[in-house]
Amino acid sequence: MPMNSSAALQVVMLGLGDEIFALDASLVREIIDPIPATRVAGAPAYLARIVNVRGNVIPLADLRVRFGMAQRENTADTRIIVLEIALDGEPVTVGIIADKVYEVTELSCANAQPTPRVGMRVRPEFVRFIAKWNEEFVTVPDLERILN
Repeated sequence: MPMNSSAALQVVMLGLGDEIFALDASLVREIIDPIPATRVAGAPAYLARIVNVRGNVIPLADLRVRFGMAQRENTADTRIIVLEIALDGEPVTVGIIADKVYEVTELSCANAQPTPRVGMRVRPEFVRFIAKWNEEFVTVPDLERILN
């Protein structure tokens, strides 16, 4: 949970199935339409593909697999969110599949709630905190834990 409860976090709101997640906007490099992906033998199921984004080969993370959600075919709303995150202190570029990208907005950290230990589809250790957005609860995931 953020330390300063009066602070606001700039986020990109995205949908996976019927759930809404908020990614720290400072991590987002670009949002692109789906592109062909290549399977990688022996990779974890949630990181089983790579894509070529402007000449750079990057892993493509499927958070649905990591969160135990049902698989879904791409739709007109599907996007790849290209992020740069720190893994083990090193910057890593990774793509994340989103069923839908809603908007860039601010989440007030004053509305942040600790993660409930039961009733969540996403494992509690994968969640930074939960907050309210447009009268709905949104999950702010801990991408470093999810992708490590």
